[in-house]
Amino acid sequence: MSAPVFLAPPGSLTDVSPGMRYLLDGPEGRHAAVVQRRETGERIDICDGAGIRLHCVVAGNASAGSTAGAAGRGGKGADTLAVDVQAVVSEPAPAPIVTLVQALAKGDRDIQAIEAAVECGVDAVIPWQANRSITRWKPERAAKSHAKWVDTARAASKQARRAWTPPVDQLHTTKQLAARAREVVAAGGAALILHEEAASSIIGAPIPMVEQGTERPPIETTPVNLLVIVGPEGGIGDDELALLTDAGAVAVRLGPHVMRTSTAGPVAVALLCQRLGRWELPPGIASNTASHAASNVALNATPNARPDDAPINQPAFPGADG
Repeated sequence: MSAPVFLAPPGSLTDVSPGMRYLLDGPEGRHAAVVQRRETGERIDICDGAGIRLHCVVAGNASAGSTAGAAGRGGKGADTLAVDVQAVVSEPAPAPIVTLVQALAKGDRDIQAIEAAVECGVDAVIPWQANRSITRWKPERAAKSHAKWVDTARAASKQARRAWTPPVDQLHTTKQLAARAREVVAAGGAALILHEEAASSIIGAPIPMVEQGTERPPIETTPVNLLVIVGPEGGIGDDELALLTDAGAVAVRLGPHVMRTSTAGPVAVALLCQRLGRWELPPGIASNTASHAASNVALNATPNARPDDAPINQPAFPGADG
């Protein structure tokens, strides 16, 4: 089972090295020490949202034991967790940068889209004030609404055990989005508009960093953007579609069914991440999974197996049945 992740401020882990003691304080320290009651000897990871991951073992709260020379902001007491750093991993920045352009939607469906998309692997988020968006970010509430999106992305990246937290850009109008799409395409990226009347599928859409004849990205390529544009409940207007396609964006169809705005983005992100090879399991995990699946097959094929030995519908992955 993967270790739970707790978040540190961006850039705060650059001077941490294996063998050091680190103090996790603030809201994250309280959540680990008081809410979850993490105990001595447990494994946790601490990430800064900018690619650095600390593999740690809990040493206790900062009020117990020596914390002299410990890294962190120096908090003490029951709300601060002391951990021993076992390893420091610097995870490379994602490339291409898969960016979800999510139109504002009513009923927090846009928030639902952001949460699921971050868990699926999106790298950045752009809020879009589409013409048909029922929800509007009024000037006096724009900062609060934007902060809610930022908090959602942060919480989702923590849930997904990610070392990189997707940034949330400022609210874009359609004209600003068209200008952004034009810049992305000019730099070698791509902008895909999810549209129910599109003639081509997202599966075959050209995406950056995928060599011809393969779905694997080259090893060394300058990171570029891949925009995924999702409209609001009422869809993308014809004038908006024309403006975006004139800027170089391409309309694609997600599938045979019409999805809600809260669902379309995450599904598109998952498909693109699969094409980019991001969902492939590391060798160790892959071999364990294959062994687990083979055991299930052998067990289900065993004659006279008792029902209490193992259910026939046992999933190959723990928790895969929801």
